[in-house]
Formats: sequence, C-alpha cells, structure tokens
Amino acid sequence: MSWRKTGGFKMAKDLDELLDEVESKFCRPDPLRLGMVEQPKGTHSSDRNRAEAKENLRLADTFKRADDLDSLINEIFEEPDFDKKTFKLKSKSSGNTSVRASIQGVGKSCSPVYLGGSTAPCGIGTNISQRACDHLRCIACDFQIVSYDDYMWDKSCDYLFFRNNMPEFHKLKTKLVKKKGARAYACQCSWRTVEELTDLQMDHQLRWVCGKH
Repeated sequence: MSWRKTGGFKMAKDLDELLDEVESKFCRPDPLRLGMVEQPKGTHSSDRNRAEAKENLRLADTFKRADDLDSLINEIFEEPDFDKKTFKLKSKSSGNTSVRASIQGVGKSCSPVYLGGSTAPCGIGTNISQRACDHLRCIACDFQIVSYDDYMWDKSCDYLFFRNNMPEFHKLKTKLVKKKGARAYACQCSWRTVEELTDLQMDHQLRWVCGKH
C-alpha cells in the first residue's frame, strides 16, 4: 500500500514539473522581448544592442511570414471566383453554340422550290409566300447554285465553260449579258436564265434542290 502511495506522489510530482516546464517555455513572456534580461557584470552595451537587433530581425521575419500567409489565403479565396467566372463564360458560349447548332439543324426547306427574276423576292418559298430560293444546291455536281441579278447567260455557254470556271465570277462574267429583270442561275453542270417566278419542278432536267434555310 505504501509503495502505491509513493508511486502516486512521484507521478504527481513529475507531472507538476512537466507542466512547469511547458509553462516556462510556451506561456511566459519572452524576457528578452520585454527588455528584462539582466546584463552580466562587465559586459559591453553592444551585447544588448546585438540582442535587440536579433529580436528585431526575428519579429520582422515573423511579420513577413504573416504577410505571406495572408497573401496565400487571399489567393486561395480568389482563385475559385476566377474559375467560376471563366466557367460561366465558357458555359454561356457553349450554350449559344449548341443553340445555334440546333437552330441550323432544324433548317426549313422551300416547298415548292421557286426560281425567279431579279424582281422576285428571295427566301423560303411556300404556296402562300412565293419566294425564289437562294439556298439552292445541285445533287448532280454537288455545287451550290450561284445567281446574278439583272444578268442573263450568253447563248454560247456550254458545259465545259461552267465546268472549268465555276464558281469564279471574274471568269463567269465573260458570258454574262446585262438584262434588267432577269436572274442568271448556274452550277457546275447546268445553267438557266429566269425572268418570271417559276416552279423548279416544271424543269425536269435540273437536279437542283433547296439546301435548307
């Protein structure tokens, strides 16, 4: 029984000493910072100056680390905001692209498809809104049809002329003749001069279709 009491007292004493040591190292103010260190007799005042200089350097280093920590914290909090803004902008851009793609995919076709002279309005042709199609494509040569208002094709035009010169206007214009009210159409394999609104189905030789608007 006496051994247990002795051991308990020793442990309590050791614990008190440990607490005292921790308190002396971490809880009590630094006597050097407070200027309370006693100078040994016979020492020069420069020793105190060196000690104060060291303390000032230590404090400056501490403040610098604190500033660096603040800067790091600010960067951490600012970075996500930047990423969110960038993400939002990207999302908005991709959304607009997808909307445009979906709109283009739903493109409307003329029904029926009309050709017309220069006085005929262009657009999506219907039975109610009779407009000349300006998005024609040839399924024979796979060329987009070009058209020139107030022009007609010269009678000397032939297949090889369009085969070799489409779609360069500066080459095609050598066979274009001015004619008010007419519209000259051509692809790489066919050509027509039209003066009045005409249903494309009436010309069975042409392989032209509406390429969708």
